[in-house]
Amino acid sequence: MKGVLLVNLGSPDSPNPKDVKKYLGEFLMDERVIDIPYPARAALVKGIILKTRPKASAAAYKKIWWEEGSPLIVISERLQKGIQQHTDIPIALAMRYGSMTIKKGLQELVDKGVDEVLLFPLYPQFAMATTETITVLVDELQKEFFPNLKIESVPAFYNKPDYIEVLSNSIQFHLKDKNPEHILFSYHGVPERHIRKRDVTKSHCKIDGSCCVTPSKAHEFCYRHQCLEVTRLVAEKLQLKEGTYSTSFQSRLGFDPWLQPYTDRTIERMGKQGTKNMAIVTPAFVSDCLETLEEIAMEGEEIFHEMGGEEFTTIPCLNDDKEFVELLAKWINIWVSKN
Repeated sequence: MKGVLLVNLGSPDSPNPKDVKKYLGEFLMDERVIDIPYPARAALVKGIILKTRPKASAAAYKKIWWEEGSPLIVISERLQKGIQQHTDIPIALAMRYGSMTIKKGLQELVDKGVDEVLLFPLYPQFAMATTETITVLVDELQKEFFPNLKIESVPAFYNKPDYIEVLSNSIQFHLKDKNPEHILFSYHGVPERHIRKRDVTKSHCKIDGSCCVTPSKAHEFCYRHQCLEVTRLVAEKLQLKEGTYSTSFQSRLGFDPWLQPYTDRTIERMGKQGTKNMAIVTPAFVSDCLETLEEIAMEGEEIFHEMGGEEFTTIPCLNDDKEFVELLAKWINIWVSKN
């Protein structure tokens, strides 16, 4: 019997500092998120970050917390239920971090008689800190607890034509009557070293102006290329004029070089340069969360207005959009029909 495990990032159980600290501790101690040797990572996370950041992060979570709970969790559950209505096999949901563990999700499927799982990381682009950390953990859990379970993983879907169409339709719908001067495609940032670490050629990724647009097998695992490609494909689909859109990266941490240009500085620069009406879309996320609802929709808008901007439109993630639900269900049903 086949089943699907959808996996998203995760969330604290509540927006109080204690729960946020627990969540941040698990997240930031992941060796694929902060990829430095364990002693240095422990000193940084436990000795510095967890002593200062939970209170501020809890305040940010309180700003965006819904009555039903964490927006990311609630939206992911809606997505799960929506997909379930379009397929006959069990669809389970888990989070990489937090109390909705992947182990629980796999166990839920096994308890329903599933012996073949389609692992579905809810990330359009591949990254060490997202897709890879999920697949590595699932491999470990399979070997230790589910040795008889056959598991297949969905690869990055950033360039699939039907995904680009759904994303483009969503952007077009939410920009109806808005007429922005500029559309900013903001993706979650990663350290530059993550890009180089996952370069299968060991030589292609230079993070310059040409490597991401020069064909290479490195692109299969290059987060930067995949982000730029989403922007290019959507711009092509929507027939956006050169100069009316751009790409940036948000949510950097620490002092190491991260992918640039940075979103906050880009918003600031655009306001200073006289842009009055801009829109921003966040295609690295499929579900609205702290990084979209607070960092972009609140902090980003505040920066833009302070710099003289007037209209700032935040385009929602695909969330449980009807077209997106039907697309994921279609992909799942194609997998079910194999063999």
